[in-house]
Amino acid sequence: MVKTYNLFISHSWTYEDHYRRLINLLQKRKYFKFKDYSVPPDDPIHTSGSDRELYEAIKNQMKPCHVVLVLAGVYATYSKWIQKEILIAKKEFTIPKPIIAIVPRGQIKISRKVRENADEIVGWNTESIVRAIRRWANA
Repeated sequence: MVKTYNLFISHSWTYEDHYRRLINLLQKRKYFKFKDYSVPPDDPIHTSGSDRELYEAIKNQMKPCHVVLVLAGVYATYSKWIQKEILIAKKEFTIPKPIIAIVPRGQIKISRKVRENADEIVGWNTESIVRAIRRWANA
């Protein structure tokens, strides 16, 4: 039986195409099942209420997740919410959520904040990403 991995994918809504490409990459991988707990831009969770309510809603989304994937482009440095998602993953649970940083294809530099908080950094390669998810989800 194939295990289903619960994933929270932190990303900038401005760079939604990176998120969609990652989802497609993972969906095409045979013998890898996952459930996406991310907050897409069309989800009313991010347009209603205060920043504190959004923070709590993201925390609730992240709670059942095995790992947090962060698209580690330089834009992550400037995203207030990616930084808050990192904080939630590392500080809001009894056992911190492992963070896997994924460097988008064609990028050399990654966010310093992401680099400092990632448990592992992988390139834009299906096998590297899946291996890291399995490793950290089973740690």
